[in-house]
Amino acid sequence: MKVSIVVAIAENGVIGIDNGLPWRLSSDLKNFKKLTSGHTILMGRKTYESIGKPLPKRRNLVISRDPAYIAEGCEVFQSIEVALEAAKADSEVFVIGGAQIYRQVLPKADKIYLTRVKAEVKGDAFFEIENLDQWQVVSTQAFAAGEKDEYDFEVVELLQP
Repeated sequence: MKVSIVVAIAENGVIGIDNGLPWRLSSDLKNFKKLTSGHTILMGRKTYESIGKPLPKRRNLVISRDPAYIAEGCEVFQSIEVALEAAKADSEVFVIGGAQIYRQVLPKADKIYLTRVKAEVKGDAFFEIENLDQWQVVSTQAFAAGEKDEYDFEVVELLQP
């Protein structure tokens, strides 16, 4: 099983604000849907609550330390390790946030799908990928802001060295 991180990061390291995204990038969300549909996604409780429902056509795994936590239509686990063990038969698991989950999964990650948002934005959630220059760039695709996008962005696919 491959463990892949999917993350969008502004130029100043921001990934979120007030438990939501600090931008509107419809084109990136379409890419995200295409990439993750038919696969398992793993997220923290706060990320799940910001979305408000399980994402369709995906197996939704939610991490919560609260053993009584229920996320309708999702599987809830108390640790990332247990969740990954439950998903080991899947070819690829996509980790979709938030900041705490990213930090814990990064040492285990095989791949990163990194959206670089071409802006500096206000936020309260940050994520920095240490030693990013050591990851192997597989592909880079630039996107000019479309009609439903606030900013230009690029999607970089990276492999663990």
